[in-house]
Amino acid sequence: MKKLYTVMGVSGSGKSTTGRALADRLGWPFHEGDDYHPKANIEKMSAGTPLTNDDRKPWIAIMTEALNAAPEPCHILACSALSGAVRGWLEDGFDGDVTFVYLKTDEQALRHRLETRPGHFFKGSMLDSQLAALEEPEDGGNVVVVDAGKTVDDLVGEIAGRI
Repeated sequence: MKKLYTVMGVSGSGKSTTGRALADRLGWPFHEGDDYHPKANIEKMSAGTPLTNDDRKPWIAIMTEALNAAPEPCHILACSALSGAVRGWLEDGFDGDVTFVYLKTDEQALRHRLETRPGHFFKGSMLDSQLAALEEPEDGGNVVVVDAGKTVDDLVGEIAGRI
């Protein structure tokens, strides 16, 4: 059975950095969720306008279609997956088991990371909309919650040990 481990959280929580490091450690392919956004979504976010679920649903469909077509059995995906609806679309669209790794981060750390992150289309001013959209999943079942304030090595070690 195929497995998808989705490293999730708001922008600035460390999804991409942690996801890449985890994929490297486990020898699994890494997928950057942002790479699957239609051009209209990127333009919208670049202009500082938050996405709606109407914007997100086709993005998730594009991602799961690509992941389903990939031959490897296990994948790491960096994807915000802020709402239960988006997590449900990922679960429904992926032909296998989906586990969510939630990088829980405090607001002050997020703001600092976004202010110091160069060259990304996501505007720090949109953090409030992401925090408002976040429906925090609880640890257990197919959800692993970790404190994203740790070093990347410590995070990867904890996540690898829990999945």
